[in-house]
Amino acid sequence: MARGKVQLKRIENATSRQVTFSKRKNGLLKKAYELSILCDAEVAVIIFSQKGTLFKFASIDQIQKTIDRYRKNAKQLHTDRIDVEQSKEFDMQQLRQESANMAKKIEMIEILQRKLLGQDLDSCSPEELHDIDNQLEISLSNIRARKTQLFKEQIEQLQAKERLLLMENARLTKQCDAQPLQQSTQSNQVVSYLSSCSKSSDIVETDLYIGLPQMRCL
Repeated sequence: MARGKVQLKRIENATSRQVTFSKRKNGLLKKAYELSILCDAEVAVIIFSQKGTLFKFASIDQIQKTIDRYRKNAKQLHTDRIDVEQSKEFDMQQLRQESANMAKKIEMIEILQRKLLGQDLDSCSPEELHDIDNQLEISLSNIRARKTQLFKEQIEQLQAKERLLLMENARLTKQCDAQPLQQSTQSNQVVSYLSSCSKSSDIVETDLYIGLPQMRCL
């Protein structure tokens, strides 16, 4: 029969608990020894029993060397973690500072916008009012220049359309002038044809004969 899965919980029976401890301790130390031999790894195991008895295994001569190496690495890991946390905190402070600066800039822009619209001018000094007046003059000048440019472009577009329409009108006029001449030529041809037909009808025999073809009588 297959072994059932052992439930991991404290063994209440002291004898069974001591037997299990001894077996599993030996198995753990054996696995540590095999790991150090097979993988050429530095392994150290420290076990204290319930009564405080020390059991240990070290793949090198002195287990203290492995402990010192662990402490050094743990200290370095702790230092690296502190550096990462400090770096994150520094980045967060920079983001908070940038966010605060951006909020101040937005507030100043909103205040300036309201002043340019003629609002909240009671607290403005004469110098500030003079600066606002200059900014408005510059803005109006730029707006007028842009407006003039747009009108000029529209006029040029209309002039180009006018030239195209004049060219099309000239072409249609020329085409209409050519059509009466063509119709006159066709009329002259018809008159000439009818005249020739009239002359031909004057020489047609109109005599009437009665009888057989061989002996026709008038």
